[in-house]
Amino acid sequence: MSAVSDRPPVARRHPSKESLRDRLPMFPWDKLAPYKATAAAHPGGIVDLSVGTPVDPVPELIQKALIAAADSPGYPTVWGTPELRDAITGWVERRLGARGMTHRHVLPIVGSKELVAWLPTQLGLGPGDRVAHPRQAYPTYEVGARLARAEYEVYDDPTELDPNGLKLLWLNSPSNPTGRVLSKAELTRIVAWAREHGVLLFSDECYLELGWEADPVSVLHPDVNGGSYDGIVAVHSLSKRSNLAGYRAAFLAGDPAVLGPLLEIRKHGGMMLPAPTQAAMIAALGDDDHVHVQRERYAARREALRTALLSHGFRIEHSEASLYLWATRDESCWDTVAHLAALGILVAPGDFYGEAGEKYVRVAFTATDERVRAAVERLA
Repeated sequence: MSAVSDRPPVARRHPSKESLRDRLPMFPWDKLAPYKATAAAHPGGIVDLSVGTPVDPVPELIQKALIAAADSPGYPTVWGTPELRDAITGWVERRLGARGMTHRHVLPIVGSKELVAWLPTQLGLGPGDRVAHPRQAYPTYEVGARLARAEYEVYDDPTELDPNGLKLLWLNSPSNPTGRVLSKAELTRIVAWAREHGVLLFSDECYLELGWEADPVSVLHPDVNGGSYDGIVAVHSLSKRSNLAGYRAAFLAGDPAVLGPLLEIRKHGGMMLPAPTQAAMIAALGDDDHVHVQRERYAARREALRTALLSHGFRIEHSEASLYLWATRDESCWDTVAHLAALGILVAPGDFYGEAGEKYVRVAFTATDERVRAAVERLA
């Protein structure tokens, strides 16, 4: 008998489909498929306000920068070019009021969603570690904890959490989905609490430049952090401010003691921004004019949809910033989704963002001017 046949069968340990299914929830937007079909059947076509994806052109100066860097045959670096790091530190100081930013304080990332989903794993969290996020929140915070097999929980006020075993605290201001903005005093109190208890704080600030009825403040502002970045990191994206969702352009800024190890991990994982995207980011971060132009577009769409929803019997809560209106008719969010789908308008049900949103819908104002006008006419 051959040596091979004498060996006992090798037990191969592969994750079962069941175990993978248990770790992750159903992808929320899959549930919207029948309502999307209803809305699409409207004679005037669908008005899709369910996802906050940009529809306006990428600013010309950014496109030119991308094209100029198209001949980039070599591998880019995970940390980005020195010019990109200069652009990030310059923007953070100019726009957020941060002080003393160096290259060690910043890290480019491949879109903010990738970071949110994989951060707990990259931090080495696992069973027994706790991750906390707002009660009404972007579902990827929970997904990130699940991927790492860590525990997750929600809060209304993070300073009321039990700090024991709490390894990662997510803030999100301006909020997705509610558009709520944390005040400077609230942020200062939360940062102080996190430091007192040794809890790492990540602040998702991707909508910070889209304040309408409030002026959002970053945790990087010295009035909030006392001039120290210890234990705090801010997450920023160019998807909304510069229409770069398709470029996957984002970055972290904050504590070098946190970003240094993340940089090493991401080097091993090959998590690098394409060189043309890096060039585009430099152009985008160096120019504020295109942001003002885009803000004016969103402000007009927001006002038109807000007025139409109020006239249609909705109540709007928070929504002082971001790209969404958090609206309710005091009924099941799915009844509201069905009602609007019959008018050819697709929105996101509030329970995608936690049970507390079960009577709300999230209405994005990222559709074109023509589609927004169509929604306003139908709501009338």
